[in-house]
Amino acid sequence: MTLFDAFRYDGKRALVVGGASGMGAATAELLQDAGAEVVVMDFADVTLPGAKAIHVNLADAASIDAGVDKLGGQVDTLFSCAGVADGTPGIEKINFIGHRHLIDRLLAKHMLPRGSAIGFISSAAGLGWEANLPLLNELLDTPDFDSAARWVQEHGKADYMSMKQAICAYVARQAFPLRKEGIRINAICPGPTDTPLAQANKEMWLGFGSDYRGEVGVEASTPLEQAYPLVFLCSDAAAAITGITMISDAGYMSSGITGSFPEATAIANMLLNR
Repeated sequence: MTLFDAFRYDGKRALVVGGASGMGAATAELLQDAGAEVVVMDFADVTLPGAKAIHVNLADAASIDAGVDKLGGQVDTLFSCAGVADGTPGIEKINFIGHRHLIDRLLAKHMLPRGSAIGFISSAAGLGWEANLPLLNELLDTPDFDSAARWVQEHGKADYMSMKQAICAYVARQAFPLRKEGIRINAICPGPTDTPLAQANKEMWLGFGSDYRGEVGVEASTPLEQAYPLVFLCSDAAAAITGITMISDAGYMSSGITGSFPEATAIANMLLNR
C-alpha cells in the first residue's frame, strides 16, 4: 500500500452512464486500467471488453429504473457522462433530468454507500449558472422526473445551455446534503474535445477557442485528457473536494477573464454573465 493508491480504484465498482463513446468511453477505459470493476449504461452498444453493459434510455424513467434494477449491487462511483446536442428530442431528459432521476433511484435503494462519489460532465455552456440560480432552483425543486420535464417545457428550457447550467447548479447545491451522507459530487467543464458528438457539430464545438489554441500550440482535447480530471475527482485522492465544476479548457476561460488573451475576454464575460 502506497500513498499514491488513493488515485487508484482497486476493489471499487464504477458505473459510467454514457460510457459507449467519447469522454464516457475514455472514462470507462481509464477506470478499468485503474483497477475498477466497470459497469456501462448507455443507449448505444457498449464495446469495452470486460465491462458489464446495461441498455438505458435516459429520456425514459422506466428504462432508468430497469437499468438500476440490473446493476446487481452497490457502486462506489457514478460517472454521469451522457449528453446530446441541441435539436435532439428529449435533450432535457438525456442531459440532466434522467441523470438526476438515476441518482435519486440509487440513493433511494442505498446503492451509493458512504465514501462514494459522483462525477458529471458539464460544459462551457454551463458557466455563469450563478446569475440564473433563482430560476434553476425552481427546476431543482421539482420532486421527480415527470414534474421536472413539465417545468422545462413550460419554461422553454429544453436546450443544451439550460441543462448544462442545471448540472452546475445541481452539483453545487447537492454538495452539502450529499456530503452529510458521506457522498461527494463534482463536475468537469471541458473545453473543446474531439469526440463523435463534437465532430457532428464541428464548426461550433471544435471551432470554439481555436484562435487561443493556435496561439498556445495545443489541439482540442482528446477524450482521455478529459477523463483524467473526472476520474481524479471521484478518487479518494480528491477527498477534500466536493461541489465544484472544474474548468478543463487548457486555460481559455482564465485567459479571457484576466485579459491575458484579450480575444477571449468578451466570450468569457458573456458565458460567465459578467
